[in-house]
Amino acid sequence: MNEAPGAGLKAWWSRWFGDTLFRRIFLLMWSALVASHLLAFTVTRQVHAPPGEAPPGGAPLPVLPSLPPMGAPPARPSEAPGGGPPPGLPPADGPGNPGAPGDGGMPAQALWLDYAVRFVAIGVAAWFGARWLSTPMRQLADAAEGLGHAIGDGRPAPLLDVQRGTLEVRQTAQVFNTMTQRLRAQFDAQSLLMAAISHDLRTPLARLRMRLETMDEQPQTPRCVADVREMDALIGSVLGMMRDSRAPLERERVDVSALAQSLVDDLVEQDQPASMATEAPTAIVLAQPAALQRLLGNLIGNALRYGGSASVSVAVQAHEVRVLVDDHGPGIPVAQLEAVFQPFYRVESSRSQATGGTGLGLYIARDLAQRHGGRLTLANRAEGGLRAELVLPRA
Repeated sequence: MNEAPGAGLKAWWSRWFGDTLFRRIFLLMWSALVASHLLAFTVTRQVHAPPGEAPPGGAPLPVLPSLPPMGAPPARPSEAPGGGPPPGLPPADGPGNPGAPGDGGMPAQALWLDYAVRFVAIGVAAWFGARWLSTPMRQLADAAEGLGHAIGDGRPAPLLDVQRGTLEVRQTAQVFNTMTQRLRAQFDAQSLLMAAISHDLRTPLARLRMRLETMDEQPQTPRCVADVREMDALIGSVLGMMRDSRAPLERERVDVSALAQSLVDDLVEQDQPASMATEAPTAIVLAQPAALQRLLGNLIGNALRYGGSASVSVAVQAHEVRVLVDDHGPGIPVAQLEAVFQPFYRVESSRSQATGGTGLGLYIARDLAQRHGGRLTLANRAEGGLRAELVLPRA
């Protein structure tokens, strides 16, 4: 999968210098160490001023002294008669004496080098300390993210090492592992229960439909048969959804354009109003073929069922493949464009029942899109009708 230019650098910068636990610990440690160093030296110099410097409470000491001083300045003999320096000694502030009073005789260049070395050394120590302290939280976040993908793909859930780290880290790892095992057990039990109920319901429904179809024609018989068929379709959709959510996605290179064209051709043979808007170029993605076929089939089927027609187009961009499915129906109220992705949600219940909708098509489609690393959105077209836009990473 190709990444946008600079995406890797942006992700690295966000990981280390965004508003993360590592950044906060690093800045706290760095500033605390520097501030404590300066404060401790300033207080010490104020309380224990070396000979020749201002006593406590006197004139202020020089700004930013060496940390600590590199040695006291040499004692200077008494000034010569007339107020000048003794013979052979340069003035205290002359070019021959680079040290200023109160800086321990250190030249200005060496003094700033001293500051820089200490600043960098404290920063390096704070960096490694912050990274060491934030590692358990980063591992916990990675494991939590992996837990969602593992449950969705039917893979074993990740576990944290309970033998490493501090007491709090080991306790957190143990709690996370216990939570992971319980969640996995609950999802397995729920899936098994739903599958058993759905499977067991289909047998009596099939018998009921056969009896209705063989009975003498009554005014309500066709409606009863339609209701039974709708229930059977709903159960089939639930079973398919559970099967897809637990099956691992073994991805391979798939041409989205060719797959969409084949689905449209099959519908045209059945006299359905479906078409490819343009001859799409080759659009290769990494996907599970059956899952991608079901995703596109749900989008095209919804367009035919609720919009009266389906016009499919595929566009290839630098790093993405965009599939648009347009219809000419009434569209969806803006406030409900996201709600229709919820399971069993119907915009118009009576109309959905009349057309055999189950309320799971869009939910399944978005779930499959997200499992493939893509996104699915709906929007009302300005010229009328609804547009479903599927975006998948290009292989």
